[in-house]
Amino acid sequence: MEKNSNSDRLRMDNFTSHTHFILNGFSELGGLKPVLFILFFFMFIVSLLANSLLLYVVISQRSLHCPMYILIASMACVDLSLPLSFVPNMLLSFLFDWREISLSGCLIQMHFIHFVGGFLSTFLLWMALDRYFAICKPLYYHECMALPRFLKFVIPLVVRNFLMITAFVSLAGTLSFCASNVINHCFCEHMALVELACGSTAINNLVGLLTAFLIPVADVLFITASYVVIFWSVLKSGKLSVKALDTCITHIVVMSLNLIAALIAFLSYRIRNNLPVDIRVFFSTMYVLLPSCLNPIIYGIRTTEIRKHILRTLTC
Repeated sequence: MEKNSNSDRLRMDNFTSHTHFILNGFSELGGLKPVLFILFFFMFIVSLLANSLLLYVVISQRSLHCPMYILIASMACVDLSLPLSFVPNMLLSFLFDWREISLSGCLIQMHFIHFVGGFLSTFLLWMALDRYFAICKPLYYHECMALPRFLKFVIPLVVRNFLMITAFVSLAGTLSFCASNVINHCFCEHMALVELACGSTAINNLVGLLTAFLIPVADVLFITASYVVIFWSVLKSGKLSVKALDTCITHIVVMSLNLIAALIAFLSYRIRNNLPVDIRVFFSTMYVLLPSCLNPIIYGIRTTEIRKHILRTLTC
């Protein structure tokens, strides 16, 4: 027993944990990389233009300086930040094979992407609260949505997101990566990095699952409960506010889009399946990139006031 433990200890001592990694996303699709470059470049440009236009319209029009539109503009900031954090580097790797990243750079990118990405569901929760106060408590709407009061809903969720994301990123930074330094992804996704660890990763998986439950899942549950109360209140009162309900439907469409993309990306890594690695990478990349393209378009088309100002801006 002592000989075995000593040999295991010597074997671990000889391991050198990697401090630099190779982002090897879509390695098996070498011939299709030009097609992927065109697809992701097009989505990246659409995301930049659509979110920038939405931000400009909300900022420049005083009539849109109310809580609902400010929340939509804030979500556009999230949708604008996420692609900028990894898509340019991914596109350059397609063209020039620039794929190396340090462990510290990987952890910083991971924290930024997951922290900012976590607000996709959190902003939808704040929008659901805005609609709840507007429809169910219209007399107290301005009082409830005043900044000092609304901060009571904002600060706890920001702290929750920061602590949970910091926890699993910090745990990932303590792992030893002695088997391989090739990350099968286009950016530093948490599970793609953890898979390379040579020790036990049970605590990393547990904290990752806990984070998924406490951020997107909890947000979606509260959002669903809010809209159930909203629709029940409208049906019970017998007063149909088409404009208010249309805004709710817009939020529900965006929420469903984000939830489907997140579930596909999340389950593809944690449920045993025969999906090729590149398909998992594609789903995970689309989870970050697709909502940032479609969210501003959905809000721009379905929100009447925003649509009017966008058309006026484009025609002028």
